[in-house]
Amino acid sequence: MPIIHLAHSPDSDDAFMFYALAAKKIPTGDREYVHELADIESLNRRAMNGELDVTAVSIHAYAYLADTYALLSHGSSMGDRYGPRVVSRQPAPEDANTALGGKSVALPGEMTTAALAFRLFQPDFLPVIMPFDTIEAAVSDGTVDAGVLIHEGQLTYRDSGLHLWLDLGEWWFSETGLPLPLGGNAIRRDLGEALISEVSRDLRASIVYGLDHRAEALEHAMQYAGDLDTAKADEFIGMYVNDYTVDYGEKGRLAVRELMDRGVAAGIIPQPVTVTFVDDGSAP
Repeated sequence: MPIIHLAHSPDSDDAFMFYALAAKKIPTGDREYVHELADIESLNRRAMNGELDVTAVSIHAYAYLADTYALLSHGSSMGDRYGPRVVSRQPAPEDANTALGGKSVALPGEMTTAALAFRLFQPDFLPVIMPFDTIEAAVSDGTVDAGVLIHEGQLTYRDSGLHLWLDLGEWWFSETGLPLPLGGNAIRRDLGEALISEVSRDLRASIVYGLDHRAEALEHAMQYAGDLDTAKADEFIGMYVNDYTVDYGEKGRLAVRELMDRGVAAGIIPQPVTVTFVDDGSAP
């Protein structure tokens, strides 16, 4: 019996995505899934060592994983004119780019796509790397001048009296006309074509089941929703589990490659990246 170690973040959108697998709502043949939950930067680092069979990763981190992992064609988190949000205690300035120059800015992990997108927006700043769930408080108490919020913090920052300076997904769209590819599911290439195809079918089926049985998947996801009420959690899940999650599509694939290319051109990613997408029946 193949035992597949499936790693993802302990947040509401990933919980929603993998509800059907966790609750055994879909048939998986002789494949058994062991779920491992950790923050996305920890998963990025573990994937660097090839420790995980299938894992959520930041698209930025995939630039360093492409030799070992392929991207599954489903499981993406795309910000379609929205994404990580840059917030501060001060009201938003007229020109956020100029105002952020030279300032201390908290980033939720060096390998996150949020960090890459912010560096593309403003390369001249003082980065302060910290766990994603401590950034809101660090901005509030003045430890840093501004912070880049991911996960549910994108919807809760106003409760802390913080001000939105920049939505990186909106900025990226203004630059490219594309959604911002934040995260994806990566699978280790050495699992082999047959098993990759079977795992791909299982994960896609789990995503589709959640979307088709939204109420029960949302109820499961609420245990990972932090301080969000049900309505806010449903809003957040809708932002990051949608048609792009079922399949990147042509636009989503183009967005991933554009992000890689811009990261290379800016000198943030050290070398060009060949992005491989796999699906049931596709060779890795």
